[in-house]
Amino acid sequence: MSVPLIPTKLYIPTVRPKTISRPQLFQRLSEGLDGKLTLITAPAGFGKTTLVSGWVADYGLPSAWLSLDERDNEPARFLSYMCAAFQSIPVELSIGALQAGQPLPIEPIMSLMMQKLAEVPHKFLLVLDDYHRIDSEEIDAVIVFLLTHMPAQMHLIIATREKPGFPLARLRAGNLLNELGVEHLRFTNDETTVFFREAMGLESVAAEDITLLQLRTEGWVAALQLAALSMQGQTGVSGYMQSFTGSHPYLADYLLEEVLKQQSEFVQTFLLRTSILDRICGSLCEAIVQDQQGAFPTSGQAMLEELERANLFLVPLDNERRWYRYHHLFAEMLRQRLQARMGEGGREIAELHILASQWYEKNGLEVEAFHHAVLAEDIERAARLAEGEGLFLPFRGEITPVVKWLESLSKVELDRRPVLWVMHASALLMTGGLSGVESKLQAAERVLQSSMQDAKGRDLIGHCASIRATLAVSRHQASTILTESRRALHYLSPDNLPVRTATTWTMGYAHQLQGDRVEAGRAYAEALSSSQRIGHAVISVMAMLGLGQLQEGDNQPFEAADTYRSVLELAGTPPLPAACEAYFGLARIHYEWNDLDTAMQHAGMSIQLARQLEHTDRVVAAELLLARLKLAKGKIIDAAALVAKAENSAHRHHFAHQLPAIASVKIRVLLQHGDLVAAAILASEHELRLSEACVYVAAGDHFAAAEILVALRSELEAKELQDELLKVNVALAVVLYVLGDKPKALKALRASLMLGEPGGYKRLFVDEGAPMRQLLQEAAAGGMQSDYIEELLGVFDAEQQSEDRLGAQPTQQQSESRTEKQLTRQQGESWLEAQSTHVDELLLEPLSGRELEVLRLIAQGLSNLEISEQLFIALTTVKGHNRVIFEKLQVKRRTEAVARARKYGLL
Repeated sequence: MSVPLIPTKLYIPTVRPKTISRPQLFQRLSEGLDGKLTLITAPAGFGKTTLVSGWVADYGLPSAWLSLDERDNEPARFLSYMCAAFQSIPVELSIGALQAGQPLPIEPIMSLMMQKLAEVPHKFLLVLDDYHRIDSEEIDAVIVFLLTHMPAQMHLIIATREKPGFPLARLRAGNLLNELGVEHLRFTNDETTVFFREAMGLESVAAEDITLLQLRTEGWVAALQLAALSMQGQTGVSGYMQSFTGSHPYLADYLLEEVLKQQSEFVQTFLLRTSILDRICGSLCEAIVQDQQGAFPTSGQAMLEELERANLFLVPLDNERRWYRYHHLFAEMLRQRLQARMGEGGREIAELHILASQWYEKNGLEVEAFHHAVLAEDIERAARLAEGEGLFLPFRGEITPVVKWLESLSKVELDRRPVLWVMHASALLMTGGLSGVESKLQAAERVLQSSMQDAKGRDLIGHCASIRATLAVSRHQASTILTESRRALHYLSPDNLPVRTATTWTMGYAHQLQGDRVEAGRAYAEALSSSQRIGHAVISVMAMLGLGQLQEGDNQPFEAADTYRSVLELAGTPPLPAACEAYFGLARIHYEWNDLDTAMQHAGMSIQLARQLEHTDRVVAAELLLARLKLAKGKIIDAAALVAKAENSAHRHHFAHQLPAIASVKIRVLLQHGDLVAAAILASEHELRLSEACVYVAAGDHFAAAEILVALRSELEAKELQDELLKVNVALAVVLYVLGDKPKALKALRASLMLGEPGGYKRLFVDEGAPMRQLLQEAAAGGMQSDYIEELLGVFDAEQQSEDRLGAQPTQQQSESRTEKQLTRQQGESWLEAQSTHVDELLLEPLSGRELEVLRLIAQGLSNLEISEQLFIALTTVKGHNRVIFEKLQVKRRTEAVARARKYGLL
């Protein structure tokens, strides 16, 4: 469930009928459209909003408008409103990820936003009004990114009382900044005359009096309006004008007194009491302003319309004139007077906030209701509103205000309401502050020990357990997840559907970790159904991700891809960080489909989103996948650096569960590097039996490889792990073929094709190199005809053509400078770092036997594919040997390698 946006913040303020025309400023705004930013900076009351809204209406460009307030300092809220504002362009930007309350780094969010905005075919505006209310470095960074990357057809206008916190020098230097300040916004003497005589109806004011007031107010529009209001009904205006002295604040205070004194007692009361509100409407005013009998003498809407006609600094926020706000300066002055009348910390002001909170709650605006409850210092009400009838307010996107309020409370207050400890733990969990979660849970449980038999106390104990289960998910601790999840379900109230649904999902994840895919699928399906029913979008995303992973495990990549795409739709634009798993899955699938470029794009997006998840191993997992893609493209040094980076991260953050996966990819790199001993040690240490078989194949011991693969196949068939079984069958088919047992090889191949064809798997077969190609050719010649075999052979042909086109041309990796290679080594594996930078020293480490064998075949003019066929090794292994040989000889081309080898007597 998300917090509804306030639509009036997105409305362009309407232009008053008697607004003074300012063509010279309109022209200046129009000329600024050639740049990126128009910055309008002036104190309150200089007509910034009026100017921009009038020009927008006059110029007619499609415009997105956002009126800011203090609560917009939370980046997720700010970006949600900005996305909503762009709908008027129109640009559709889903804000599901932002409303989920996850803290999101700027670049991925803004990059996706820029992609959408770049599609707009016409010029358009974004107006940020009252930017001085923003005091957030993160939001300043959003604006900097926007100004750096926004499309040419977009122009940004910022109206603010203060200079913004982000740098402007570069924009000024590039002539991309249009600045308007007080010197531009001041009313001229002519504009002041028109204002007094036409807008305010003071035709009898002498020209010299207008000039005097113009000088004393320095063209300050708000002061001029206050002066005009105070003069209405006065006699002896000239003498009256002589009394106006002092700087702006003093003058404004004096004029406010004069304006208020001319109003009835009820109007004064109305203005003062409603000044606590940021926005007002008729029924809200009626709730705040009541007589002693609790009645309102007229309708609130009629009162607002009357105040607007009287020019009492009321600004309409919509075309229907339902919602208004006071001019900011006027509201501040009213609040000061209210404070003076009721006293510091007066109970009367708190009661006004309670009335406002009650109205907002009644009208379904829980965030505003909570805000006023906090201002009233009504802890009970604020706690109840934050609790949100089972769905905590942080779950609906309002994390920062709730956390700040909770941090302001004493331990005594929190102990009185243990639900607040639990809420604080939940909010920290959502913001990634995992280190502080356990202490909050323990504090709650200490208080709850005496009330565990109470229904609410038991429910909170269950919620604590559910939070711990989620913590264990981030660490992939299956037994802990199950223990805490079962405890949670035991204690949670049957009516607490949000937390029970989340706990069902954690149970599914634990079963998946344990390899019980049937039970995991059941739990995920139940969590998905429940989350969709109650609108818990985050759990819907997580449950669908789990189902997609299970579909991959069942060799159903097409179905899994559809599931992952559904996740991305649900995750919104920009997506939830958890959507990294969907991109992760799509990258794996496209890799198996041999669509390496698409796989690389999805892997990059997965890493980008995974970096937003603190204290989790998702970046490590994504980097390993990217390393595999680099290997498939023949970039062994890039792959080695990625593996080393992932391993360092795993050790630094204690992600021990990722070490086997890291070892598996590391073994691939070592095999291409020709380091069989290191690869064998790693495979043995981590009990990676499929990797052990690959090491034996690389060493030429196909009998040992076959023994491992046959035993492993039997175990996987018993466990019905289809994805792992496919990998083993493919590897076994090649090993049996090399051993000369063609009937068994064809049988294993047939089983592999049956498993792989429905999912369109290609890379599994192609990565086996020339022996697999020969086996497929013989299978086709022997009558095992199928479109699938022809498709696979077509991929081999394409690889051969690519290899032929390259010929002696260096690859991108081979063309890197020696310095770049040294830097990669320093960031990569120790074995790569250990290699010397000098030719003589390199040759002190001689070429291995296999490398010399490959080098001799290169000298004979054989292509990589022909070398693969002659040596019965994978094509990628040959490429890896080539790169190591070139590296040791410090050459870039085959011809250079042969010449250098002859020089050193290696041939």
